[in-house]
Amino acid sequence: MTAPRAHRAAPDHTHPDHVPLLTALSALADPVRLRLVRELAGSADWDRACGSFDVPVGKAALSHHFATLRAAGLVEQRDAGPKRLNRLRRAEFDARFPGLLDLVLRAEP
Repeated sequence: MTAPRAHRAAPDHTHPDHVPLLTALSALADPVRLRLVRELAGSADWDRACGSFDVPVGKAALSHHFATLRAAGLVEQRDAGPKRLNRLRRAEFDARFPGLLDLVLRAEP
């Protein structure tokens, strides 16, 4: 008999209105997080599960990167069964930091 799965707590989300500029810049400065943001920018909302990103880090590091992006107001996550789905908070982030995300997404990888 298999043990029941532990229930995951819903992740905390920081609204971009409460994010200092240096926190946003720091979150976007990491190459792995920048790759996650770029992939989310090219995907439909709630279309990408955490495990669907091709990044050179393990699960624990990936969780840390997503937590950093949530704390910077860039990403929102929700659970859908065993998957955690993601969306880029583009409109909210753009309202707080106009043009920053466009500039970062246009930059060479």
